[in-house]
Amino acid sequence: MMGLHGCTLKLASVPNFSSPTFLFKTPTLRFQKSPLSRPIRALSSSALVQTSTTKATEDQGVKPQWKATIDFKWIKDNKEAVAANLKNRNSDADLNLVLHLYDKMFTLQKEVERVRGERNAVANKMKGKLEQSERQRLIEEGKNLKEGLAALEEDLAKLNDELQQEAQCIPNMTHPDVPIGGEDCSTIRKMVGSSPKFSFPVKDHLQLGKELDLFDFDAAAEVSGSKFYYLKNEAVLLEMALVNWTLSEVMKRGFTPLTTPELVRSSVVEKCGFQPRANNTQIYSIADSDQCLIGTAEIPVGGLHMDSILSDSLLPLKYVAFSHCFRTEAGAAGTATRGLYRVHQFSKVEMFIFCRPEESEHYHQELITIEEDLFSSLGLHFKTLDMASEDLGAPAYQKFDVEAWMPGLERFGELTTLENATPCYSLVQKASDFQYNC
Repeated sequence: MMGLHGCTLKLASVPNFSSPTFLFKTPTLRFQKSPLSRPIRALSSSALVQTSTTKATEDQGVKPQWKATIDFKWIKDNKEAVAANLKNRNSDADLNLVLHLYDKMFTLQKEVERVRGERNAVANKMKGKLEQSERQRLIEEGKNLKEGLAALEEDLAKLNDELQQEAQCIPNMTHPDVPIGGEDCSTIRKMVGSSPKFSFPVKDHLQLGKELDLFDFDAAAEVSGSKFYYLKNEAVLLEMALVNWTLSEVMKRGFTPLTTPELVRSSVVEKCGFQPRANNTQIYSIADSDQCLIGTAEIPVGGLHMDSILSDSLLPLKYVAFSHCFRTEAGAAGTATRGLYRVHQFSKVEMFIFCRPEESEHYHQELITIEEDLFSSLGLHFKTLDMASEDLGAPAYQKFDVEAWMPGLERFGELTTLENATPCYSLVQKASDFQYNC
């Protein structure tokens, strides 16, 4: 968001998304080297199996609404590396359970195929000329095999849903340069400016806003609840000016402007690496619907080309999207988040790039440079952090945060997140290899 919430040009979740995980939960986006002049919609996809949508519910145990393509054999063969990554990211994903369910499903799948083969053999025998008694015996045998197969297939479907739910909790692999540990282990990539010195007592934005009649929290609390607000007077003009300026500056860098839907299907949220029904989710779900309010434009932009085949000549695709965003901000209450900080609704400008995986780091660096140039133009004292492993959202391969000095709080506060969600080649089938930066 580029507005009064500390001038935040928020550059991604997915994403955290993952957030997640994008390692597995990728919209099918195939790249082909062809002379096509525009993206075309795929008629079918082997890399993504879409299941029927279900009624939205707050239960954490709801089965995934789509099935990610996961290379379980790679996970099994590289169990130690995956386990180390889970430890480094302080993830509570249950790798042993995932592998146990995979082995169980593999065995059950073989049994299903065996019984299906027997049923087909019985059906073929009945095509010939048979004695009545033999035909009756085969009919009974076929009936029993059909009933047994139906039960096995039902068990297999349930097991597959359970496996998907557990496996999609495993986070992306991590960039080798990411610092290992908690947030305090994050390293400073860049520091710009210095904290200003004032010859008078510094007022925070709440004091300034009240005195200048820039916003109204009390009325918003009555109308909508806590952590909502009305912008007023010059604050409205300032937010719109910042949004327009940001869009204009980013468009100069070759980005296509978008406004996005602010309601999306739950399955799209899942594909972007978020879990809309998990405990402490940041996502608002719409009752009696499979739709959610977006927490970031990353989600509808990420879904823009899902299930599509893109000509290699079209890449990279660069978008800059404006949207309103909605977040539960679970656990965000406290003096450090009062005012226009960690609110439930805000406006945001999002940069998003679809590119080839091998170009991922190049465009990640491009995006962070754009961010740093924008904040430098605004005269802010800020630092860019290479975030440590435990602070990465599930989809993130690497993440940069920008924090600006906030005189009223006498501390740095987060402005943006810039995430690289490169999928690991080994864990995502080649048909769905792609890269997005946001």
